[in-house]
Amino acid sequence: MKPCYYLLLLLLRPALLWAQVPASSPPDAPIQTARTELPLSNSSSEAHVQPLPADSSVVVLLGRDKPFTSKTSYFFQRYNRELQLTQETEVAVPDEFSFARMCAEGTVVYALFSSRVTPGRLWAAAYSGVLGQVHIQQFDTKLSREIVELKALDGRLFATVVLADQSHVTALLLEVATGRMQYLAAVYEPAPTQFTFVANAAAGRAEYVLSQTNGRKSRLQLKQLSDRGQLIHSEFIQTESERSLITAQISPPQDTTARLLMGTYSLRDPTYAQGLFATDLTQGNGPKAPLRFYDFLRLKHFFDYLKPARQARLRARVERRLAKTLPPLRWHYRLLLHELRPQADGSYVLVAEVYYPHYRYNNYGGFGPIGSAGYSPSPFSYSNSRVFDGYQTTHVLVCGFDRQGTLQWDNTFVVDNLRRYELEEAVRLQTLPDGRLVLAYIDEDKLRYKVVNRAEHSPNDLQVPIQTAPVGTVEKVADTSNADLQPWFGSRFVASGYQRLRTNRGPEREVFFLNAVAF
Repeated sequence: MKPCYYLLLLLLRPALLWAQVPASSPPDAPIQTARTELPLSNSSSEAHVQPLPADSSVVVLLGRDKPFTSKTSYFFQRYNRELQLTQETEVAVPDEFSFARMCAEGTVVYALFSSRVTPGRLWAAAYSGVLGQVHIQQFDTKLSREIVELKALDGRLFATVVLADQSHVTALLLEVATGRMQYLAAVYEPAPTQFTFVANAAAGRAEYVLSQTNGRKSRLQLKQLSDRGQLIHSEFIQTESERSLITAQISPPQDTTARLLMGTYSLRDPTYAQGLFATDLTQGNGPKAPLRFYDFLRLKHFFDYLKPARQARLRARVERRLAKTLPPLRWHYRLLLHELRPQADGSYVLVAEVYYPHYRYNNYGGFGPIGSAGYSPSPFSYSNSRVFDGYQTTHVLVCGFDRQGTLQWDNTFVVDNLRRYELEEAVRLQTLPDGRLVLAYIDEDKLRYKVVNRAEHSPNDLQVPIQTAPVGTVEKVADTSNADLQPWFGSRFVASGYQRLRTNRGPEREVFFLNAVAF
């Protein structure tokens, strides 16, 4: 453990504690119980946050540019449930590596870095905050390129990676303790195959759900692997009808009394979702339970993101088609599925973010080409350039299923101003002590949320500001960047990001913040 100059600044600025809720806050508003700030700017540092529900701590991997060099110093920092710094441990990351992914298992945090110099070279660090130790390991995978997902299982890292040919996706097993590495031959699919993945050390296995398509129809393949990457079982899930199965999530393997598969299906076109499906896989050697299909139109709240008049026209149009026995309308929705969340009563909750790729168009003007007759009929012309501008989320679907996979209820969180460049979870879920659910995300300097009680209607526009100082202190947020909200422990979240703050007295300051948010 080595001290650094900004640690002293941090210790001189302890976490701000408060439990007040402003009088203007809406019902069920969260309490922001603690905040800590690091005097850092987004342009000269990086910070990656990993909450640890196992011991109610938060670990931050902090990287800060060394002055007058292109090198970065990295530190693991551990904070307690009051967001007070309890430990800082330096980790000597070689200069050629850049941060790629981070995950945790229990109280151990794993950070994976990729080389900017040698393609396929990875560098891993395993940090134990309890012991205050870091174990490092380097891997020369040769063929791996982009790291899509990272999870830990019994001290081993399972990484979903894109290979060097950019045409295949596979899984890579990394043992940080021993340096052993292997590609998992059981998981090797052509891109852009969709993978979902759950792992549990107690059950001693990992389970992959892979999508496979021939361009017209798609199916799913389930593969169970041991914690050492050996294939235990494989099976296909497909339909006899015109429906195609796009992607799905499987229930966590630690629940040995239920094995559910829930996901999205399409009609003929394997790109867009028509609705949800669910099935119970715990039939043993007997006949398999049938797949249950739920067209989005059957859901009570799916179209809540539309204005009432447009909803009414849509349903009237569907009724006219049904009266004429015409084929059903085909929807054009894309859904990002979260992992299934088991509930205290034995049921499961599925959360899916409904999104679409967003583009902006640049118009460029210039002199047109000279025609064959020696002149240009249009001496000044325009050309359009389409530029990808992130994934725009319109609403979030949340559904409750019983242990046999039967849909019990559904609800929708209509979101605003939610766009990100990586297709990753942006809206987070926590369960309240009374069984209600909270869906929340950060929008600039605000925390937007919705409290869900099964299918009951509730407001979509609840929000509270991210508090920057105890109540009574006047402080204005000039800018917020890299903001994130992650589930923590109990019904708490941890919010993080960079902010530029202004006060009536004193200069503007830049900080990286952590806020404890308790519902």
